[in-house]
Amino acid sequence: MTSFARHERTLLAALAQQLGPDAPTLCGDWTTKELLAHLVIREGRPAAAGVFVPQLEGWLENATEHQLARPYVDLVDAVRHGPPLWSPFRLPKADALGNLVEFFVHHEDVRRAQPDWAPRDLSRARQDTLWRALGVAGRLLALRSPVPLAVTRSDTGACTTLKRRRGAVLTGLPSEVLLFLYGRQDHAEVEVTGDNTAVAKIRRANLGI
Repeated sequence: MTSFARHERTLLAALAQQLGPDAPTLCGDWTTKELLAHLVIREGRPAAAGVFVPQLEGWLENATEHQLARPYVDLVDAVRHGPPLWSPFRLPKADALGNLVEFFVHHEDVRRAQPDWAPRDLSRARQDTLWRALGVAGRLLALRSPVPLAVTRSDTGACTTLKRRRGAVLTGLPSEVLLFLYGRQDHAEVEVTGDNTAVAKIRRANLGI
């Protein structure tokens, strides 16, 4: 696994263990146990396809019930130790492309759902890594934006357009902009500027995957 993805995985597992199975998250009404069950299924169970294929939703529901019946400590350990050997997420490139953003966002989902949360001071190198990820994932995430969208890094001034034409501009650290685009607008430290109507729409939009 990439060191950054592994780091986020380890921190998420440690925090989930500390908080217990019933702690809130930013994933709707999911608890920490439900979030961990999702991650275990995503990495190692074919039923994960039910997230995207309506015909397989029943399969996903059964798999989720099975995971939720496991002791919480087993789910924490499963997330901490990573996917089974046959999982494509064991491949370094799949880990870098698919796991870094997933575990970063979900780690923050647990952190920022707690009353005493504060943004982490990530290194420039890690912000650069998230900026590159934003260049790939951001355009996909921006498809759900109701307005044209551009982003600006608050630490370097670098800019990129995710959805063309004039609309809203998101300014913040790559980590914060990524969380905003994943639908965590109320918990991301991002400045939104541009046309007043566009700003209001993007703040209320149902973003994420």
